[in-house]
Amino acid sequence: MAELTEVTEYDQVAALFGEIWSTDIAASPVPAELMCALRLAGNYIAGAYDGTELIGASVGFFDSAGGLHSHIAGVRTGHQGRGVGLALKLHQWDWAISRGLKAIHWTFDPLVRRNGYFNLVKLGARPVRYLPNFYGPMAEGDSDRFLVEWSLTEPLSPVSAVGPTRPLLTEGLDGEPLPRFTPGWDTSPALSIRVPKDIEALRRKHSDVAARWRSALRDAVGLAVAGGYAFTGMTSDGSYVLTREAA
Repeated sequence: MAELTEVTEYDQVAALFGEIWSTDIAASPVPAELMCALRLAGNYIAGAYDGTELIGASVGFFDSAGGLHSHIAGVRTGHQGRGVGLALKLHQWDWAISRGLKAIHWTFDPLVRRNGYFNLVKLGARPVRYLPNFYGPMAEGDSDRFLVEWSLTEPLSPVSAVGPTRPLLTEGLDGEPLPRFTPGWDTSPALSIRVPKDIEALRRKHSDVAARWRSALRDAVGLAVAGGYAFTGMTSDGSYVLTREAA
């Protein structure tokens, strides 16, 4: 892991992001010239290497809440599942702590189960806002995102096991979302909201079903948050857990 400071390194990061997000370097989510400006302003740009090969990178900038907004992070295909993403996040944690920051924020698609599990369970971050269609229409359809907060003022606290929950959204036998807004759901101390195992595959093969998942998740989260529930974890089989303090 290393902070990146040279234009040639930013060219490599832009190319890597273009590869990960299937664009050419000219359409990279973060072009090299923007990274030059971000670095001049003291922001965060880091890379992960396997020997001399850049296999992961992350770019972030200071936010108005006294923290770091982690705008984008990615790991090259073939190197995923090897702890590279975790190493990037821990490097980011150390960088932010050394500058006296209070929290790290970032967004992710709440339908992508592996990212939810990584963020909530492995890191101990917490969703603090649901952002409908945050980036506008994309290839996936509406770009709903969770904004998560990773506190830097408390010890790292990955989630352990969770107790019984009342399902607010489950998955039918045919893979369709199955809302369960039955009377009395809001009296439960804990709720669960299911997401599909592989939303990317659904989007490729059954885009109509994927769109229904987006709508069902948006409704379930909106209902739960309005009822005073907050996200506190995720089960190993792919359900967000929300709890509410007793009155």
